[in-house]
Amino acid sequence: MKNKFLIHSIIVACLLIFTFSNCNALKNASKYVYKGKIDYNLSKSDELMLDSIQRKTFEYFLHENNPEIGIIKDRAAKGAFASIAATGFGLPTYAIAAERKWITRNEAVDRTLKILKFFATSENNSRRSYKGFYYHFLDIDEGNRVDSWVELSSIDTGILMMGVIFARNYYNKNNQAEKEIREYAGILLSSMDWTVFNMDANSKQPYTISMAWHPEKGTTNWGWHGYTEGLFLYVLAAGTGIDNPIQHYNAWLKGYEWKTPYPGLSHVAFPPLFGHQFSEIFIDFRGLADKYLKEKGISYFENSRRATLAQQQYAIENPKGWVGYDSLTWGFTATDGPGPNYNSGDKKFEGYAGRGATGKDDVVAEDGTIGIYGSICSLPFTPDLSLKTIKNIQSKMGSKLWGKYGFYDSFNQTANWVDNDFVGIDQGPTILMIENFRSGLIWKYMMKDPIIQKGLQRLNFEYIKK
Repeated sequence: MKNKFLIHSIIVACLLIFTFSNCNALKNASKYVYKGKIDYNLSKSDELMLDSIQRKTFEYFLHENNPEIGIIKDRAAKGAFASIAATGFGLPTYAIAAERKWITRNEAVDRTLKILKFFATSENNSRRSYKGFYYHFLDIDEGNRVDSWVELSSIDTGILMMGVIFARNYYNKNNQAEKEIREYAGILLSSMDWTVFNMDANSKQPYTISMAWHPEKGTTNWGWHGYTEGLFLYVLAAGTGIDNPIQHYNAWLKGYEWKTPYPGLSHVAFPPLFGHQFSEIFIDFRGLADKYLKEKGISYFENSRRATLAQQQYAIENPKGWVGYDSLTWGFTATDGPGPNYNSGDKKFEGYAGRGATGKDDVVAEDGTIGIYGSICSLPFTPDLSLKTIKNIQSKMGSKLWGKYGFYDSFNQTANWVDNDFVGIDQGPTILMIENFRSGLIWKYMMKDPIIQKGLQRLNFEYIKK
């Protein structure tokens, strides 16, 4: 095993040298940059509030994991399996905790190294991976695919790899453990074979990246087409060597819908807020646009700001008459929900769903349920509004919404319901976007990486001229 790892490490080192050389051959290897800390003066009380939310939410990643191999649970509920996406979001939380002195850097290194080692040494294990991608849900004890219904997931592996990219840039010290983090990261990032997710000309979304693959039935005939949380996936794919990246990206762009739900808030629509937030957790899109948004004259960051403000306007309008909506109570995103047991008259409720609202004519599973992480994760886009919304929801809901890992996932005042669980892919973004708002830490290290640089360049992203 040691010899195999050594050989693989040498190969990866060569690949990395080639990648860096390639990037240096570009016009400007640092064409895409971290734009610095968000320009907003936090009051001392707001700083303390955000710190307490982050610190409490971080307890999830300290405790809801396998302590031997590091993988993180999908949710806190007893018996829950591990999620590779929750693990990907979890990786930067350990660095944040080290920066904020909640744990030591050595502890952050140890936890990160366990995770990367587990995945790097699982790449040839058919119960866990295939062609450099991993199964969405793994059993928490052994780290194997939970069951035959669990897919090899492009997007969830993508989130995992974004966490890996952050780790290899943040852990930059010249000691054995941090070197191993970088070596394992190199193995993982050089092993992604995107052909497993090919969508041909006869598929439902030709040339997009498929959502999934199953060994029992092959590639899923449904691709990531715009606009969703999948934006970062195309940047990652382009940066890690997918063939014909422009063909794939044009297929993604083909699904875009430009809408004007309210005056001054025209944007590429996707009703649930997480779709506007997940990619921006890792990539600093301030001022950045592709050919589609260049024609519209806005950046992806501005697009997310407008999507957030459109949700606020929808809550003010409240066309379905749900209890509790107002200008400071919104956040329609992927969350748990009351479920049909709470149905009453014409009020119908979903369980877990990707809830969202662009405007009254573009809603998805919108049933009165709010996830506070939706407003939290828009802090970089709408600082003042998001802070006021967090405080207003806290005031409204009080201790009912607060538990051992911070805010419960969601609540619904019409159903008089509050969730009793915490979801990993909501907990992670909560910590990460607060940190981007406070310090820019995730963006700072992600934007340095040659994969991000190469991906953005191959897709022809450019800065909007002011």
